[in-house]
Amino acid sequence: MLETDIIARPVFYALPLWLVFAFYLACAAALGAFSFGAWRKVRRYARGRVDPGVKLTWRLFGQGLAAILPNRAILAGDAYAGIAHLCVFWGFAGLFVATTLVLVDNDFLRFVVPQWQFLNGSFYLVFSWLADLSGVLLLAGLLLLAARRSVFRLPFLKYEAKEGAKYLPAPAVLAREDWLFLGWMGVLAVGGFLLEGFRIRATEPSFERASFLGWQVGEALAAAGLTSEAARNAFAFVWCFHALTALALVAWIPYSKAWHMLAAWYTAAFKHHPAARTLPAAPEGESGGYARVEDLTGTEQVMLDACTRCGRCHAHCPATTAGFPLSPRDLVQTLRAFASRPVANTSLAGGVVPEAWLWSCTSCLSCVEHCPVGVWHVPLIVQMRRFLVAQGQLDKRLQESMQNLTRYGNSFGSSPRARPKWTQELPFKIKDARKEAVDCLWITGDYAAFDPRVTPVTRGFARLLNQAGVDFGILYEAEQNSGNDIRRAGEEGLFEVLMDKNVAAIEKAGHQRLVTTDPHAYHALKNEYRWTNGHGRVAHYTEVLDELIGSGKLPVLHKREMRVTYHDPCYLGRYNGLYDAPRRVLRALGATLVEMPRNRDRSFCCGAGGGRIWMEDSTEIKERPAENRVREAATLAGVTTLVVSCPKDLVMFQDALKTTGLEGKLEVKDIVHLVEQATG
Repeated sequence: MLETDIIARPVFYALPLWLVFAFYLACAAALGAFSFGAWRKVRRYARGRVDPGVKLTWRLFGQGLAAILPNRAILAGDAYAGIAHLCVFWGFAGLFVATTLVLVDNDFLRFVVPQWQFLNGSFYLVFSWLADLSGVLLLAGLLLLAARRSVFRLPFLKYEAKEGAKYLPAPAVLAREDWLFLGWMGVLAVGGFLLEGFRIRATEPSFERASFLGWQVGEALAAAGLTSEAARNAFAFVWCFHALTALALVAWIPYSKAWHMLAAWYTAAFKHHPAARTLPAAPEGESGGYARVEDLTGTEQVMLDACTRCGRCHAHCPATTAGFPLSPRDLVQTLRAFASRPVANTSLAGGVVPEAWLWSCTSCLSCVEHCPVGVWHVPLIVQMRRFLVAQGQLDKRLQESMQNLTRYGNSFGSSPRARPKWTQELPFKIKDARKEAVDCLWITGDYAAFDPRVTPVTRGFARLLNQAGVDFGILYEAEQNSGNDIRRAGEEGLFEVLMDKNVAAIEKAGHQRLVTTDPHAYHALKNEYRWTNGHGRVAHYTEVLDELIGSGKLPVLHKREMRVTYHDPCYLGRYNGLYDAPRRVLRALGATLVEMPRNRDRSFCCGAGGGRIWMEDSTEIKERPAENRVREAATLAGVTTLVVSCPKDLVMFQDALKTTGLEGKLEVKDIVHLVEQATG
């Protein structure tokens, strides 16, 4: 055994000088290719629009780090994928740090201040052990990910050709790149251990037992009959293979999905940014909308490259699940491919991204919530919808709804004087907030005021407020549709008109806070309206019920032992994080709440949002989102009631009960019904 007094690693062991020189030339070439590709990416990002509301701050950067380092977004909802990626992430990071330390120690300190070299002695032993551990983690993670694709064959990891999507890369191209990335990193990791094994077999230092896997590889080579001299002679060939593999990967990164390793550090900081949930106003003097790649902001351009094609947005999209042509993943990949090689005079909406994809979106934000790298699919879709609306390319029923909103201020095409008609059956008069000050100004929303399936709930809430002694009023015919859904359908100008009328009426009325029974209006009032004089707190009616029951102003007289499940509305939950108030109300009523598998921020959309409630459904869809949701509720043992807290949910789910044949097995009730029963 050849022992050495110095515990250290011979970096270029047994390599001729010319090969070392060639290695440094290859390093320069790889870094040059990387730099050129990175420069092209950054140049493209810089050409995008500047969004003054989206700026990377130290706080956001810290939030991004806090999400990336423990891989929280990847672990959420898919522990297997999260653990696998965690192994790859920290394994790769560990090897990167190890390589950097070798670079500093061997290529800098050795020539400048050799007495400062640190890769020796006890530090080297710890370094070797940690480097081997990093390699093991990397290999384990890669094997888990490979099994996930090849053995489990998860449907959302498969790619399909889409009609009319000529800029979407072919499924074989996408799959080949996925496997190339996994395989390349796997070859790199295995090559590192082989190189270490050959070096240990050639030198046989006992202290290298710290390199626990490399030592085992060396022992295996010895058992296979490889002599120390043969290992020394073969070392240069193994070293060249490993070095070229590593340098080629470095050069390839900016031209492949591997770029997400850098882009995601930036985009993860914006995952929970308000701009992911609220929409920017159209620039003054413009109709708004994205017509060209350059119309995207720089941040959105980075997001296209951060996408890893993990398929989570695809798997959880209600439009994709229902069989609509939209796949959020395919949309991003289409835009990414086109952005890399744009074609002049080709519009994004219709030219690059098929119109049918854009009109399929329910704006439920599930794709954004599930995306581990923080891509903003919904804002991108809405911006392209704006372009289509400006060109007059939209669904006929949607166009009729826009005309109704323009003429009457509501989507039903009813006279504004008919808005307070629902109050006529009440035994008391509701205050007119335009004429006298109130504590709570109630914005009912269109469906709560006009749809006969919902107005009983509206009257029920009015009775509860009156019973609790709440000083409340409404705007009567002065209220307009909140504009939330028409804005997400792409009609920004009409949203501005509706918003201005509502703001003027609300600010003129004396009130302390706003209350609404519509989560869509709740989001618009709270987050997207531009107020002049302020409006006080905005509350959803489940928050008000929670307060009244908790304070004793609405005493629960008749508790009922019942098993119910609750549906989280998208604009109440994912958009605004309001989950607990309705659940506290249900428990206060004596109900046993049985959660559906998809609940809270993982809730499944009813399919009404983003203007979809006004559009025709394709006859080719497999199952409407609302039908999918009621079937999920019907599978819960002992549950006969699906509780909702959104007028659109009530309408969509009651219709779905009929089309699925679940009438008599499951009933859909607004939470107000249950509160009225319990409070007498």
